[in-house]
Amino acid sequence: MKKLRVLVLMHPDLVPPEDAAKLSEEERFAFKTEWDVMRTLRKLGHEAQPLGVQTEFQPIRDAVDAFKPDVVFNLLEEFHGNVLFDQNVVSLLELLRVPYTGCNPRGMVISREKSLAKKLLLYHRIRLPAFHVFPVGHRVKRPRALTFPLIVKSLTEHASLGISKASLVNSDEELAERVALVHRRVETHALAEQFIAGREIYVGVLGNDRLTALPARELVFKNAAPDEPLIATERAKHNLEYQKKHGIDQQAADDLPPNVATSIGHLSKRIYRILGLTGYARLDYRLASGGQLWFLEANPNPEIAQTEEFASAAKQAGMEYPDLLQRITNLGLRSLSA
Repeated sequence: MKKLRVLVLMHPDLVPPEDAAKLSEEERFAFKTEWDVMRTLRKLGHEAQPLGVQTEFQPIRDAVDAFKPDVVFNLLEEFHGNVLFDQNVVSLLELLRVPYTGCNPRGMVISREKSLAKKLLLYHRIRLPAFHVFPVGHRVKRPRALTFPLIVKSLTEHASLGISKASLVNSDEELAERVALVHRRVETHALAEQFIAGREIYVGVLGNDRLTALPARELVFKNAAPDEPLIATERAKHNLEYQKKHGIDQQAADDLPPNVATSIGHLSKRIYRILGLTGYARLDYRLASGGQLWFLEANPNPEIAQTEEFASAAKQAGMEYPDLLQRITNLGLRSLSA
């Protein structure tokens, strides 16, 4: 295997400290993905150099000129505090003709703006929950076709930002209150969509032209009451103490209905292509009690820490973590021709 120079882009606050290996799991939790990627690339024999960037493009250009990376491993999820700006970083890399890992800017634009992605998928007859966008500054008026219960979230933010148990609403009064909170606190348009009670299913897809769908994984709340609605809140996704307290984990999605088990991989690859995604992505679904599978959203460049859904699915498919990162890197080397 050829030794590569890999420039790893990340948020400045998430650059692993020199003594990261001596820290506990709790102390490394915030930067676990960056830590896992950096140390694994180095174990593979690559020269991996971290670069924390947030508000200026010049450090990227300087690092490209000085380090001359064979590929940039992109771990940025936003730029200048705006999730929609991450595609601009990748656009810069394309203009500089530097290969990069993960999704191309066109796929990011389509998938990050959830209503745009949903409209495109509806055209292709993908089953989606009914939804409506409530722009900032507009009166909250619910369309008649949008029936309760509804889940209210940011139109553009990801990683469950702003989602809590109170995001599930059952009246026009609760809807107006929650939309106003999203407008005020998250500072984005709000998206309200039909709440599908059931199992939360994730499918990872790898590839540019030739695609691989990984085994389905499931988010589980082991300590939840049987009738408690499953909501992937911000704390459920990103608070280690909360996860341990409530028994929140991800595992293989066993006992799927036969029709779902045989079709979900093909469906995921179809959605991936419709949205113009490349590199790798995680597709999120809800499986209703009646066996119907509903697509929720696509996550380009999802979290790839060793313990998260994507890497766990790869391992379930027989791909160990170093092999997964090497495959993502290899796909990145071909990104400019994707």
